[in-house]
Amino acid sequence: MLTEHGKIVREVEVASEPEPLITLLRDLEGTTEAIGLEAGPLSQWLHRAMKKTGLPAVPMETRQVKGALKAMPIKTDRRDAEGIARLLHLGWFRPVHCKSVSAQEVRAILAARKAIQGNMIALEMSLRGLLGNFGLKVGAISRGRFEARIRELVAGNMMLDAAAEPMLRVRAALRQELAGLEKLVRQMASEEPVCLRLMTMPGVGAVVALNLPIRRR
Repeated sequence: MLTEHGKIVREVEVASEPEPLITLLRDLEGTTEAIGLEAGPLSQWLHRAMKKTGLPAVPMETRQVKGALKAMPIKTDRRDAEGIARLLHLGWFRPVHCKSVSAQEVRAILAARKAIQGNMIALEMSLRGLLGNFGLKVGAISRGRFEARIRELVAGNMMLDAAAEPMLRVRAALRQELAGLEKLVRQMASEEPVCLRLMTMPGVGAVVALNLPIRRR
């Protein structure tokens, strides 16, 4: 915590949660002009809670903050906190926009979809690589026929069948969950007039439309 002249007046450890932080900041003497929060997984949650109580929280652009802190000879949490405070005091930072709760919820759905899709593709590539070691080529094939093609290739080989079967079951579960999220994504896009307008453009589907920075209800 710095004064207007850049002097450290207090250093304290506190949990990265709204209640203890807000309690600490409210008990400070004088007026709090700005509270620096390096943009990250918890920053939007903390920023939202502080703003509700009237505290002047400022989310700071991560790459810029990290670039400035790299110049410090010793890296510790304490030094980082001081560095963020000094960047805030000097104005050497770029504030970032905090998304609304609804926008963050949409982003969570899209992130979950991407994670499941990525894991399913990784499993398919692993199966291709596993069978490729034995000269068994899956080839170019649609996603719907992938499972049948794998079973066709491993038929008659007990060891390969034992290796492939669990992976196919996991892939089937991932595919089912992905289909559910795909349906939800299309439904969310259909309820947004801006998304519907964007999807009239060639190459723009529900995922792309929801990823664009539009204002949501």
